[in-house]
Amino acid sequence: MTGRLMKSGVSTPRWVDAALVIPRVFAGLLLAIDFGAGKLPVPEWFVTDVGNLGFPIPIAFAWAAVLAEVVGGLFLAAGFLTRPAAASIVCTMLVAALLQKAGDPLWERLPSLFFMAVAYYGLVLGGGRYSVDGWLRRRRSGA
Repeated sequence: MTGRLMKSGVSTPRWVDAALVIPRVFAGLLLAIDFGAGKLPVPEWFVTDVGNLGFPIPIAFAWAAVLAEVVGGLFLAAGFLTRPAAASIVCTMLVAALLQKAGDPLWERLPSLFFMAVAYYGLVLGGGRYSVDGWLRRRRSGA
């Protein structure tokens, strides 16, 4: 079932797929370019932050978080491997919103919550018709 969920799309009307392209592309590119790319290569302050959260091997988890932002954001924007990319973004943004910014006011957590919410839709619905995943699915089926 999990393999099918990762590969198949949810049957939605064309207008829904078209409407979901805008937040998927906007959030994916913003996450990758503005939030993630600025942390490449992973800065020492970020590794320290991750270590302070209690993660073992903080450098590995810091790299995983940055790659989730950069690669996951680009994949989300393109709709390529949408569900795995979205899952990595949801996990990363949960950690950012609930642990890294635990003492901060809601206003400071909003970017993480926004990216998490958009990625959640990608996780549930997949990339839709207007995505690389949709194009590959149509190509495989011969449609």
